[in-house]
Amino acid sequence: MIPKIKKIQYEREYIYNIQFENNRKGNINFQPFLWGEVFEPLKEKKFFRKAFINQTSGTITWPNGADIAPETIYKKILSNA
Repeated sequence: MIPKIKKIQYEREYIYNIQFENNRKGNINFQPFLWGEVFEPLKEKKFFRKAFINQTSGTITWPNGADIAPETIYKKILSNA
């Protein structure tokens, strides 16, 4: 089972530091995810910085409804370790 995202912190450019409830954490570059209509507004860095944890779905979400599943982020952190 994938742990829940506990905390996100903007670092720079398109990078957030993500921490999970099991304390596994890492920096994720979201730039490769920024394609397609729903992600287009995130290319604007000011808008990109508005990410938050959706408490209902557990996803990292932006105000326009774009989101990325915790499973995707967790696998990326594990592959970067």
